Amino acid sequence: MFVKHLLRDPWRKAALNAGQSLATMSLLLLLGLQISGCANFRNATASNTDASSGAPQLQAWWQPLNDPLLQQLINQALQANHGVAASRAAVQQARALRDVEVANQRPQLTLSTSVQRNVVEESASINARAGLDARWEIDVFGANQSALANRDAEVVVAQTNLRDVQLSMTAEVALAYIQLRGQQAQLEIAQRNWASQQETLQLTQWRAQAGLLTSLEVEQAVTAVAQTAAQLPALRGSLAKTRHSLAVLTGQQPTELDAVLAPVQQVPHAPQRVADMIDANHLRQRADVRAAEARVAAALASVDAAQAARYPSFSLGGSVGLTALTLAGLSNGATVATTVLASMSVPLLDGGAANAKVQVQQSVADQARANYQNTLLNAVKDVADAMAGWRSDQERLVYLQQAATAADNAALLAKDRYASGLIDFQTVLQTQRTLLSAQDGLASGQAALSTDFVRLVKAVGGGWH
Repeated sequence: MFVKHLLRDPWRKAALNAGQSLATMSLLLLLGLQISGCANFRNATASNTDASSGAPQLQAWWQPLNDPLLQQLINQALQANHGVAASRAAVQQARALRDVEVANQRPQLTLSTSVQRNVVEESASINARAGLDARWEIDVFGANQSALANRDAEVVVAQTNLRDVQLSMTAEVALAYIQLRGQQAQLEIAQRNWASQQETLQLTQWRAQAGLLTSLEVEQAVTAVAQTAAQLPALRGSLAKTRHSLAVLTGQQPTELDAVLAPVQQVPHAPQRVADMIDANHLRQRADVRAAEARVAAALASVDAAQAARYPSFSLGGSVGLTALTLAGLSNGATVATTVLASMSVPLLDGGAANAKVQVQQSVADQARANYQNTLLNAVKDVADAMAGWRSDQERLVYLQQAATAADNAALLAKDRYASGLIDFQTVLQTQRTLLSAQDGLASGQAALSTDFVRLVKAVGGGWH
């Protein structure tokens, strides 16, 4: 089951088409996830899913942004980020605990030796023993397999958490990088407008000296220059903070990336075509969905283990040993003792405790299923919200581009006419303010669209390719 989500035309048309299909996409994604999810965690319990499969590998979802420096920063963060390192250690711990469970279910062989000295009144004796003890519990009703399935689920949860940390960290790096490039664009816009306003101020001062203007126009021009200049330190401070955040995300000191990030570059452009197809399995990449599936599988395994505890248990054991009156006698003249033991344990009367334990585990499974359904709803909502944001910002960017172009033309015309004495200073002042606002809005809109792409990737769970 899948939902075709075509975004093949220019941004505005693509955005409108995306909006029309959001409701259908949400319904079909939810239905597909419910069906595939139930099958997945039921199969995980029935077939003892191999824990080595784990969560899917993180895709290089940032490549469509086509920014080599961003790719370099993300790769460095994947290697050096401390949160990722801690999650890798958690995966190793979960795998080791699973190995312990597997080892406990295999036949056990123990080498034992003992020396005992006995003293009775005036006489003393020594008993020496060396032997091998073996034991194996036969898993007739699947109790051991259920316990192993529980460990498998814990491994999947740990692997899923690792992938979620990796995805979240790469998204944070991308968002910070996009923010930095947007701030650089805003700083350049403010500097250009500041320079243009200084030229206008100089022209106003000349005209005032010639008696063509009053000091009012001069003070208004000074005010405009000062207001724009006041934005520059704030933008530089925001840039420094963003550089520091990127450095820490990549495991470096806050100022280590200043030289690398200083050159001004464009905001990474998000691809116009977001996704040809988004189906239910794409959302199964999400850490919360996969973790919820694994918890249901673990809960069902616990139900099976509680059921198996009501049935007989079987075990085989035995020992082979040498006994002698001296340590030297173990190698010569020792007595050989062999024991073979087969045992069966059958619960008869427990006051209903076994049945109550089954009911407890069944209640835990019901809670896990309910949490899984809620996780699915939230996952589909996240995708729908991200697509809605993408659609609105695509449409908004079209108008922002038109406004910025028109404001630039108006500012040039106003400046020329003011120099020729055809219009008053208030018109020039208003056009300059409009130009600064329009260009700043365009830079913010371009950064917002790239940000929407990152958020959509994160909502889907790491990409759709």
